[in-house]
Amino acid sequence: MKGSILILAGGGPAPGINTVISSVAKVFLRDNYRVIGLHDGYKNLFTENPSTIDIDFETADRVYNVGGSILRMSRYKPADLEFKTDFFKKNDVKLLVTVGGDDTASTANRISKFLAEKHFPIQNIHVPKTIDNDLPLPEGQPTFGYQSAKQEGVRIGRTIYEDARSSGNWFVVSAMGREAGHLAFGIGAACHYPMIVIPELFDKTNVTLEKITRLIVSSIIKRKILGIPYGVAIVSEGVFHSMSDDEVEASGIQFTYDEHGHPELGTVSKAHIYNMLLQIKLKQLGIDVKSRPVEMGYELRCIQPTAFDLLYCSLLGIGVKRLFDEGLTGCMVTSDPTGDIAPLFLKDVEDKHGKVRTRMVHMDSQKARMVFEQSIQYLTEEDYEAASKYLKDPEEYDFRKILKWS
Repeated sequence: MKGSILILAGGGPAPGINTVISSVAKVFLRDNYRVIGLHDGYKNLFTENPSTIDIDFETADRVYNVGGSILRMSRYKPADLEFKTDFFKKNDVKLLVTVGGDDTASTANRISKFLAEKHFPIQNIHVPKTIDNDLPLPEGQPTFGYQSAKQEGVRIGRTIYEDARSSGNWFVVSAMGREAGHLAFGIGAACHYPMIVIPELFDKTNVTLEKITRLIVSSIIKRKILGIPYGVAIVSEGVFHSMSDDEVEASGIQFTYDEHGHPELGTVSKAHIYNMLLQIKLKQLGIDVKSRPVEMGYELRCIQPTAFDLLYCSLLGIGVKRLFDEGLTGCMVTSDPTGDIAPLFLKDVEDKHGKVRTRMVHMDSQKARMVFEQSIQYLTEEDYEAASKYLKDPEEYDFRKILKWS
């Protein structure tokens, strides 16, 4: 036995976690390493009696294409003072494999620095996971889980659009995405939704609930002018995280608060908030449009991975072994569209606080410009006369003027 490798998963579930665990385990087992799986992520790593499982080939093979994670996950962020080497020494750990998003990667980055300072010969390789697609990978490379979650979101999203068409109503969909709007953008663009609202839209003005509501109203009125009484607006939950606490509290929703006094946004339905505020605005305007909220998030996280993520996660898992054999540490494993494996060092993508930077939707990309300029539907100056049938002040619902776009 050459020693052990330790695998942990942090953050929330994403399609493909088990595929990564399986692929990593198989390639290391074949090379005569013990493979240890750690439950509860970083919450468990530095405790006296961490909960673990030994992953053998049969287990790895069985979970390869199963959704969810065989390793219980945690969002716990250990303080630097909690770091110690006990578990690594006791189990002869040669490699720590962390599977997760930006927070998990940032903590992995801190652990790598700690191990280097202690001159402890353990490598650390991170596998970039999140349905939010917000890790700063090279252009064109998604985080694993994103494509599968988007595919399921589009399946649900098309059904919602047909419901809107059949019932003559509007739906307001909220899609996961803690800071960036990749998932909402991807689903909305694929479904040809008439309105997509993501935090990246607000690059020239601050995000407010009133502006979000007016953007949706802009689309509703534009569709009325076109003779279409139905539609769907999709809003990224990331817009909430771009608002001040005062703005969030002004929504009128009763929140619970965390230990730092911030509203706990994960405990409420964002779609319900967006839809409630939309209904209030429509009634104020005297516009008879029914709308319904749909939350799209948790049902996307534990689905079976699609063919894209099955292969992609396999390459990433096997790629961990390649980078390990090259002696690399403190890096993310990446696989480009041709399948070639390369490291992305965490120190090269961290901010001044040591946190891995967030990848946002590139609003200057041709894809984003085409969607927001040609695909979605909203009021412009040319619509003011027709819109005055429904609005006293159409200019206040002009998409570009709301966002202060020139």
